[in-house]
This record gives sequence, C-alpha cells and structure tokens, in this order.
Amino acid sequence: MISYEVTDVLRSWAKGLAAVRRNSVPVETDWGLRIDEVKPKTRARCLVFRDDLDAVRSAAKDATAPHGVIIVVTAEDAAAALLGPAWQSTPPEPIMTTTLRQVPSSVPVGYDLSTTIDAGVINVRVHAEGEVAAAGYTAVVDGVAVVDRVGTEPAHQRRGLGTAVMNALAVAAMDQGAMTAVLHGTEEGRALYERLGWQLHSKITSFTHAA
Repeated sequence: MISYEVTDVLRSWAKGLAAVRRNSVPVETDWGLRIDEVKPKTRARCLVFRDDLDAVRSAAKDATAPHGVIIVVTAEDAAAALLGPAWQSTPPEPIMTTTLRQVPSSVPVGYDLSTTIDAGVINVRVHAEGEVAAAGYTAVVDGVAVVDRVGTEPAHQRRGLGTAVMNALAVAAMDQGAMTAVLHGTEEGRALYERLGWQLHSKITSFTHAA
C-alpha cells in the first residue's frame, strides 16, 4: 500500500499545482484526487493514491475526456496493461521535497531578476536585454510551496540562472509562511535539484489519453 506520508506529499503537490496553474480545486474521490484543468489544456487530471487496479479503472472513467491524465505512484506496468494502447505513458518521474532555506539570489552581469505575486502565485523571472532568459512559479498551499515550470532558455543555460530562480522562489515562499516545498521534476533536472538540497520522495507515472 502507498504510505500515508507519500499520499500526504502528493496531495499537497496536487493542490499546489492546481493553485499555481489557476485550475479548479482538487476534488476528493475514493481513489485519490481529480483536478479539472483549463491550463495547459482542458482535461481531467486524476491522481490515484491507491495501488490497486480497481482504483486505476475507476479513475479512467473520469479521465477519458480528450487528453485526460491518470497519474499512478506504483505498479505502472500493470496500469499500462489495464489501460491499453489508447493511453500513452511517461517514464517514471521524480517527486522531490526539501526544507526551504533563505539563500540570496545572484545573477551574472547583464541579467536582471524580478519577483512578482499575482493572486497568490509567485513568478520569478530573469531577463536579459528585455527577453525572459529563465523563469519559475510557485504557490503556497497549507504551508507547502509547490514549485512549477522552472526553466532556462537554451541560449542562457549553464550560467546559474536556474539556481537563482529556485533561490528566489524559496525566499518568496518563506515570506508567505512556507517551510517545505515539493515539485514534480524530470530525471534530467533531478541533478540540479539535488545540488540545491532537494531529495527524491517518490516517483510517478503519467498516462495521457491519446484521443
């Protein structure tokens, strides 16, 4: 069975993700949480907390609208066999957590960093010559900062901009009362987060309906 701690972290992540992308508040179900998204596209995102196939089957009934998503924590091979070829999966990807720290942000000469807050969503951007070189978002829900869409444009990579964005997001989140943070990353980005003190908490697999 999935532990309560894992469920608790995933619940915080789902709620924060809905807030940072301005989607509907997650709805509790027998199998987990459902988020009706309008960003990045209209679809149902279903996070399955139970690790049995009946839960996956139930979630699929809610997520079959075009581009619906089912997210599972374990048994991804069994879930893939149950869902069939109409569902396209990602490789397992990391959910990471950290205790926030106040670390000053600095960017190289020629770059400017700004932090803005709009309806509770924190947006950090790094500009170079008027263009966005790096950016990231976070929202604080129930004392947990959920970090989302941190990225650096290819022409500006390897200059410490991703680290600067992460540090600025942490400071702004702590100002809103957050002490811990969670994010859904990729295996490619995992090394950066680990260097900043983030730890692997669990892995999730996403299945997207192809229709």
